[in-house]
Amino acid sequence: MAASGFKTLEVTVRLARIEDASPIAQLSAQLGYPVASEDVEQRITQLNQTADSVVYVAEVHDGHVVGWIHAFVCRTIESDSRAEIGGLVVDERHRRSGAGRLLMQHAEKWARERGCKAVNLRTNVVRKDAHNFYQSLGYNLVKTQHAFRKNL
Repeated sequence: MAASGFKTLEVTVRLARIEDASPIAQLSAQLGYPVASEDVEQRITQLNQTADSVVYVAEVHDGHVVGWIHAFVCRTIESDSRAEIGGLVVDERHRRSGAGRLLMQHAEKWARERGCKAVNLRTNVVRKDAHNFYQSLGYNLVKTQHAFRKNL
């Protein structure tokens, strides 16, 4: 699926498998999130065991993985169930090919099938191209916040 103004690329989206761990790890590193393939294998196994989480990959005609998306259901006391995009990466050589749009469409469909009323995502403030991409898909900026973490 390629939209007007995009490079033509035959892309197929499917559920991630253990053997996708290495390309998923390589793609994660492109965004500055290095991770070992072994860790990705373990996480895919864990995520595939729950109905509230999904990982899809986008691959081209030769089976080469060019992108991935992770979505999960978020249930909170103060709002309706929603899906969160845990991560989305498209290989820098394949951006603007329609792969990211197709991955998002699959995640949104998955979320609707689970009764989610919305899809939320977060993106680094410096990723202006990502902001434009999400806005082109109909996403609106709803707030700016600080992210805190405590390692356990």
